[in-house]
Amino acid sequence: MDLLERRSVSALALIYLFRMLGLFLIMPVISVAADGLDGADAALIGTAIGIYGLTQASLQIPMGMWSDKIGRKRVIVIGLLLFAVGSLICANAHDITTLIVGRAVQGAGAIASTLMALLSDVTREQNRTKAMALVGVSIGASFMLSLVLGPWLFALIGLSGLFYLSFALSLLGILLILFAVPNIVQHTFRRDTTPSLTALGLVLKDSKLRFLNVSVLLLHASLTAMFVTVPNLLIEQFGLPLSEHSLLYLAIMGFAFVGMLPLVIIGESKGKMKGVLIAVFILLGVSAIALQWTPYLWAFSVLLCVYFVGFNSLEAILPSLVSKLAPVGYRGTAMGVFSTHQFMGSFLGGIGGGWLLQHHSNDGVFWVVGVVFLAWSLVCLTQPAPRQLSGLAFSLPNMNNEEIAKLADQLAEIQGVEGMQIFKDEQTAYLKVDKKLLDKDALRRIAPQVHL
Repeated sequence: MDLLERRSVSALALIYLFRMLGLFLIMPVISVAADGLDGADAALIGTAIGIYGLTQASLQIPMGMWSDKIGRKRVIVIGLLLFAVGSLICANAHDITTLIVGRAVQGAGAIASTLMALLSDVTREQNRTKAMALVGVSIGASFMLSLVLGPWLFALIGLSGLFYLSFALSLLGILLILFAVPNIVQHTFRRDTTPSLTALGLVLKDSKLRFLNVSVLLLHASLTAMFVTVPNLLIEQFGLPLSEHSLLYLAIMGFAFVGMLPLVIIGESKGKMKGVLIAVFILLGVSAIALQWTPYLWAFSVLLCVYFVGFNSLEAILPSLVSKLAPVGYRGTAMGVFSTHQFMGSFLGGIGGGWLLQHHSNDGVFWVVGVVFLAWSLVCLTQPAPRQLSGLAFSLPNMNNEEIAKLADQLAEIQGVEGMQIFKDEQTAYLKVDKKLLDKDALRRIAPQVHL
């Protein structure tokens, strides 16, 4: 990457990080802190935790498409302003209803797909995968930092302080988008990063993608449901003050990160992805059910660590699988639908977890989460093993229809090319390839601009 690309990608990754921190910092503390608000009960607290997911899921694809018309930066600034307004509403909430409204407004700043589209605008084809990986790291880091920093910051500045911090982070994000990212006048529509309405039906009908979409929905529903009950449980059953939860989460997330690495390596490098998925779903189910029976803090911590080994593994594996299994040339649409399911899972987990806690106690939450994952592992058994395919994209010189047809015929004859789409409007070719079989020399002869 050149200097301008590095600066732009770093700024966009930081905006992602700040925004996700603003959403997640309250997760490990809100079920405890919101208990003192007027009208609060377990079901409404769960709604406050998860409601942002509903507005995120509803608006992120429309806002991404809106950015094609009015510009990426404008939509991102509007989204960050909505997030800032929502943070202020939450910071000044004295009752649970106001907190729910504020969280919904926070979620309405749904800029994930727009940020990815802008990332595509400011990077060259050969650097886009690295740029997307950097943004992915920032998203993962935001969740880990939130768990560790949330309880510690809450002890210092309280719940209102956390929301004021979210407000400040959103304003900092606006400064970054305005002054650190170059102004792009011509926005290029790239199907690998931008959702397409024409491909939406194709993606929704794909059974393999549908399985992955439901998987991420269940995964994030379980996470949100768990954090409706776990913080209170640590305080009331194990006598661990909220201010000390940070150290516990730091240890758990550290061990969970190390524990997930062998699973990801076995799945990605050894071609055992289906077996790893089944094992992870069973791991999640068994650990969730067992959490209700442990009488000791150390045992509860070990089981929570096992849960996060499974959670972190799926967080790494599922997006990779979606990228590989997406229809050729429509990765942006597939990832947009996947993210929508992810946020909808957060909403359903908050609503469902709060309702279960109010009507069936902690055990009800753990039982439902565990049984759902064990049942889903049986569904996973019926799925075909995902093929280890990779996506490639490269820009074309200005070509007419006859030249494009000739190029398509040549590409189709290359060993290892499993699928192909060439879009004249975008002047880009998208390939689905088996890298173990791909004749790289033949591909380079036909398309010397490709980066392998």
